[in-house]
Amino acid sequence: MWANVPAGPPDAILGVTEAFKADTDPKKINLGVGAYRDAEGKPYVLPSVRKADELILAQKYDKEYLPITGFPDFTKQAMILAYGPDSLPLKENRIAVSQSISGTGALRIGAAFLARHYPHSKAVYLPAPTWGNHIPTAKDSGLEVKTYSYYDKKTVGLDFEGFKADLRAAPAKSVFLLHACAHNPTGVDPTAAQWKELSDIFKEKEHLPWFDMAYQGFASGSVDADAFAPRYFVEQGHQIMLCQSFAKSMGLYGERVGAFSIVTASPEEKARVDSQVKILVRPMYSNPPVHGARIVSTILSDPALNAQWLTEVKGMADRIISMRSSLFDILKEVGSTRDWKHIKSQIGMFAFLGITPEQVATLAKDHHVYLTKDGRISVAGITPGNVKHLAESLHAVTK
Repeated sequence: MWANVPAGPPDAILGVTEAFKADTDPKKINLGVGAYRDAEGKPYVLPSVRKADELILAQKYDKEYLPITGFPDFTKQAMILAYGPDSLPLKENRIAVSQSISGTGALRIGAAFLARHYPHSKAVYLPAPTWGNHIPTAKDSGLEVKTYSYYDKKTVGLDFEGFKADLRAAPAKSVFLLHACAHNPTGVDPTAAQWKELSDIFKEKEHLPWFDMAYQGFASGSVDADAFAPRYFVEQGHQIMLCQSFAKSMGLYGERVGAFSIVTASPEEKARVDSQVKILVRPMYSNPPVHGARIVSTILSDPALNAQWLTEVKGMADRIISMRSSLFDILKEVGSTRDWKHIKSQIGMFAFLGITPEQVATLAKDHHVYLTKDGRISVAGITPGNVKHLAESLHAVTK
């Protein structure tokens, strides 16, 4: 019956992990996985999450179904975190929101909503490059995928002029997906001044901004600084779409907690959008899981626990920033004359090294350092114990 089903291509990151596991060298390093690791290279459960878990278990909650759009206290707290407590559309009850199956689920709801209800376009512009899952998520929802200029290989930075030119060249009322902070895979973000300039062009062209915010707090260590772009766009009157994930910022990778929201023009419009989101979600997965949502809402609604989490997420961000600095410094110490300043200027979990696929292959074969072939590394995989080996290996393949 299934004899004609072709084998699909292997997952790129899974392939890196499998090669790493098969390597028996004690110096091996896995920089492919996009999950936080502590200074010992171990998975890290936040103490605030452990405490929230204890509080939830003590309540002996039931395991009943959630509503289609999720746990109400979670969605309330998620909106305050994303848009800010003083957000005008939040105060005016104009934000339609649904709990989602983490960030990917939020993206899938958003893509499906656009495909069914956005009257001006059935295409979405994605940055080149972008997170690999953005493309199939959009395509599988029936959207055409186009790209806009983002990464400049020559500078290993932002192609801001190309970005603006593509915004202006696109048909009016086009949909552009934007990484709110800590762009994956490049780690290259616009500055606040550049975001303001981009907002003006979005207004001129009446484009729809669709933000993917998977790293709030995890990029700079500040939840407010990392939310600057979507909050500014909302302040300027844009009716944005927003996808959130709590995988990175709370380490809830396996709990699959996220949110999808749309800023609307009125409470009445919000109610209509809510009703259509429910119609999309019901046959997709019926309703979301409860435990992760309880963890997030417990942390965000308890002042002491929230303060503890903010300290912890800053600690994770600071460790990643410090590993960027260490790698940069040791590269100079071992004699590299290559310009590595982008390692420090990029932000978030990932860094684009600006090396070739051939150099990536040599890193794995000769130095037991594993990363994706586009030269992206997870900085969270760098530790005080392996950073010198990484620097020496990078120097060896690039000198």
